[in-house]
Amino acid sequence: MEINAEFLHKYNVSGPRYTSYPPANFFNQGFTTSDYLSELKASNQQQPANISLYIHIPFCPQRCHFCGCSTVIAQRKKVVERYVAALKTEIELVATLLDDSRSVTQIHWGGGTPNSISMNYIREIMDWIRSHFTIADHAEIAMECSPAYLDYPHIDQLAEMGFNRISLGIQDFREDVLKVVNREAPRHPVKEVVDYLRSKGFRGINLDFIYGLPLQTAESFRETIQQAIAIRPDRIVTFSYAHVPWVKEAQKQLEVIGLPDANEKMNLFLQATSQLREAGYCSIGIDHFTLPEDDLTKAYQNKQLHRNFQGYCTLETTGQVYAFGSSSISQLGGAYAQNHKEILKYMEDIETTGTAIDRGYKLSKEEQVVRAVINRIMCNGLLHLDEVAEEFGLTIAYLKDLLSFDASKFEEFTRDGLMHLDGHQIRLTEKGFLCARNIAMLLDPALKSGEGLYSKTV
Repeated sequence: MEINAEFLHKYNVSGPRYTSYPPANFFNQGFTTSDYLSELKASNQQQPANISLYIHIPFCPQRCHFCGCSTVIAQRKKVVERYVAALKTEIELVATLLDDSRSVTQIHWGGGTPNSISMNYIREIMDWIRSHFTIADHAEIAMECSPAYLDYPHIDQLAEMGFNRISLGIQDFREDVLKVVNREAPRHPVKEVVDYLRSKGFRGINLDFIYGLPLQTAESFRETIQQAIAIRPDRIVTFSYAHVPWVKEAQKQLEVIGLPDANEKMNLFLQATSQLREAGYCSIGIDHFTLPEDDLTKAYQNKQLHRNFQGYCTLETTGQVYAFGSSSISQLGGAYAQNHKEILKYMEDIETTGTAIDRGYKLSKEEQVVRAVINRIMCNGLLHLDEVAEEFGLTIAYLKDLLSFDASKFEEFTRDGLMHLDGHQIRLTEKGFLCARNIAMLLDPALKSGEGLYSKTV
């Protein structure tokens, strides 16, 4: 797959990441607590019927300079205890508004660094969830972990609590790279940790890496990916570093050290892609690589892949996302709702009212249709307009009008071998997946261009 400077100049533009549609910058404070409670109740009649729970733990022992998440650095025990109590209060309120007949098929812990708090707190919350929800036998229960704070007894305890999936945030195996981005190195050899996780029944084990960081070179990142391949996790993710210093000021420190330019950054990704494919990994979605037998590989092959704020998942286990904790975002059939980012404000509001909504967005019927269209492009690289029209009871003519669909808008993409347009079908090529966000942008009737508003698409 050949990528040159001309390609990058043409397609490396600012654009939404489309983790949600509409993107999070559309969220507003006109969405109230009353709206949220109404949407929670309405979600019982919306699809999917399954429930996904997201638990946000904002605490981190230290802040990585590349981080774009909402985090709180090294809090006292009393603050953590108060936060855990607030989580339980919030979980209980939401559970009372959801139908008992609905089951939980996903539980995802993110942050922050969830494994930086005591396992006793994690167990307390998991027990609370089980007392308020019905957990499906096949549920995926996952946690994002920093290997710097993960010990073998922790893995034992997580397994006892029912966790069966884990994602390790490696980012880079080079200690000099980790040092300049202010990240601790893994406590134990990663291969030994992965082997131990497997012995405890964990599956879908994922290793995260970031390309585009200071000090990364083609040779150094090649060595990092080769180490990852030798470990043979089920999944490997090569995230593109999103440089948004106007949102996260700490990222400005990386500019002082120096960041790879767009061409160097793309070479890191293409090199890693080549290595992973030669090693037998399948490329799915954007930046994700999975072993042939992995659930995500099968879902991608069957065009049953889905994506939310927590990452890729299968349509079989996908649920509407009910999120708990500061800054967390619920993704319901008809709305998005985000809690206050400030931990103190979050806890005060929960203790007073049981909710802590800061902003959100209620989707119109038309926006729900566009969301389905963009999800198909972003997850599976395949869009059948007739299927979407049938799903929502629309005519093809109405759907095309809604999307401002014009075949001429895609001429450059087809000419450059990025996609095929055949009547009512769009199919991305392997190279086209690098520009999935660009193609989705042409199907987004609400998009307004704005340099600096979004990260780069490539």
